[in-house]
Amino acid sequence: MGGFSCQPFSNASFKKGFEDTRGTLFFNIAEIIRVKQPKAFFLENIRGLLNHDDGKTFETIRRVIEDDLGYSFYYKIVHASDYGMPQFRPRVCIVGFKNHRLSFEFLSKTPLQFTMSDVFGGKCNKEIGFTLRCGGRGSKITDRRNWDNYLVNGITRQLMPKEGKKMQGFPDNFILPNSVTQAMKQLGNSVAVPAIQAVVKEIQTVLQRDPSKYTEQEFEQFLQVKQVSLFQFA
Repeated sequence: MGGFSCQPFSNASFKKGFEDTRGTLFFNIAEIIRVKQPKAFFLENIRGLLNHDDGKTFETIRRVIEDDLGYSFYYKIVHASDYGMPQFRPRVCIVGFKNHRLSFEFLSKTPLQFTMSDVFGGKCNKEIGFTLRCGGRGSKITDRRNWDNYLVNGITRQLMPKEGKKMQGFPDNFILPNSVTQAMKQLGNSVAVPAIQAVVKEIQTVLQRDPSKYTEQEFEQFLQVKQVSLFQFA
């Protein structure tokens, strides 16, 4: 599992892609896959990766994974709000398997677990919040770039680490830096935990029903029972 730096592909930066040193981290991940030969991999990045450089960047990634490394290639734009969190946060998730006989489907969406009103503990003007970011914090609520100010009970409230943790699905006792600036930066760079859990859960399900692990009779029994272990966030 890994996420290579998203800034080279982001609308908020210069979009240099592989010309940015941080963008080339994908090739480091590819080298790890080549050497370690895992049964499966899972990569995550921003939605802008799909269309960067008119789609050429994503096609390069696909070619490296399929042709150079010999893995299957599945992808989908997953929103945090697809899996219970009150935050849009669209991210492209890429999954692949060494065994091409294995097929993969991203899990169906699940209902919201709570809303932004629950996050703030008051009536909020949005049910689902903006995507947490690393920069641009503190824009006026009327600014089109605003992402961390909300109307709560008719009063402007700025998002703080406590609310940010809830929006990302972290437990209340998760420890962040004392600095609000650094804490918000880490949250903006992080992932929505339930969305990642959902993808990992399905990867585990696919690996456990790998027909090469079972006799034909055992495999049929497994498909009927379909008992899978859940990935637990710690």
